[in-house]
Amino acid sequence: MTMGHRERVLKALNHEEPDRVPFDLGGAAGSSVHIDKYEELKVHFGVEEQTTLGNRWVQSVVVHEQILQALDIDFRYLSTGPSNSKPEIEVGDDGYRDEFGLLRRMPPGSRYYDVVEFPLSGLISVRDIVNYPWPDPTDPGYTRGLRDRALALRESTDCAIVLQLASPFVHTTQFLRGFEDWFMDLAGDPALASALFEATVEVSSVRAAEALKVVGDLVDVVVMADDLGFQTTPIVSPEMYRRLFKPWHKKYFDAVKAHTSAYISFHCCGAISKLLDDLIDIGVDAVNPVQVAATGMDSASLASEFGDRLSFWGAIDTQDVLPNGSVGDVRAEVKRRFGDLAPSGGYVFSAVHNIQPDVPLENILAMFEAAKDYGGYPIDQTG
Repeated sequence: MTMGHRERVLKALNHEEPDRVPFDLGGAAGSSVHIDKYEELKVHFGVEEQTTLGNRWVQSVVVHEQILQALDIDFRYLSTGPSNSKPEIEVGDDGYRDEFGLLRRMPPGSRYYDVVEFPLSGLISVRDIVNYPWPDPTDPGYTRGLRDRALALRESTDCAIVLQLASPFVHTTQFLRGFEDWFMDLAGDPALASALFEATVEVSSVRAAEALKVVGDLVDVVVMADDLGFQTTPIVSPEMYRRLFKPWHKKYFDAVKAHTSAYISFHCCGAISKLLDDLIDIGVDAVNPVQVAATGMDSASLASEFGDRLSFWGAIDTQDVLPNGSVGDVRAEVKRRFGDLAPSGGYVFSAVHNIQPDVPLENILAMFEAAKDYGGYPIDQTG
């Protein structure tokens, strides 16, 4: 029996088998398409409307409804609005300053913006953190029109609504402090690092709560991002994560859960398998993007160890298979990940992070065609 989109998603995230694996493209800022590749998708699907950026920093787009329907996508993207009191300020032809005072520029030949000024770098004290001009988390710009947009999605589609929230604290504090000073603080001045984490979570958790007071009853999934992994290892030891990071992530997730029953999908790149028990412990329901090319992130092993407690969202390799593989390689990749992760529910199909400009259009189309061929339950586990 064919299910509705939202019904399918909720069943899968509840670790039950729906009629087929749910499909995502653009349900979050980290599961979309880079704008350069998206223009090819628009031509293929006959979309003529102007492109809307969902995330300026990484140049990911809000995928057009026509494409979402053509690919039978089960999710719809919802985000908070821009700050009223601290709107983005254009800086020259290649840069902008955001609400946290971070200056980002797009270097010549690049496709992304880099942070080029770290306003809390160097020798600082807790007083400098306290006195920093933090954004107002209750700024009405964040929630203006948010409920109306959520209601419009609920009335116009039967899809699961995903609310994109801001980073809890890791990304933001790395950019404020600068990566070298940030890591040195962890080793040499953990009290200063904790003070910066606390100040940032005070902003992000209130901002999340304010948004969910408005739409917490309408959204099905909330997603936020804090990358905790390098290619081969977590960015800190599990012991340091539990001591310095986990309490602040718990505070943030508790603030989210206080205002919604929606599932929490945590975008966290890299080799994070050693941290998954901790993330489960503090309320994460699903992890994205499941960077299967990273150390310890083999999909079969993840499913065996965590599959009854955690949903996996992503896992179609963008480091090698999608950009460099043949159509046959892409189909084999999809079948393999479905066989590893989809049985018994708890899996959402999408690429590992945003689809990049070097991925051939035919591989994108092959990925979704294979998902339709292999995604029906019961899942073929023959590999």
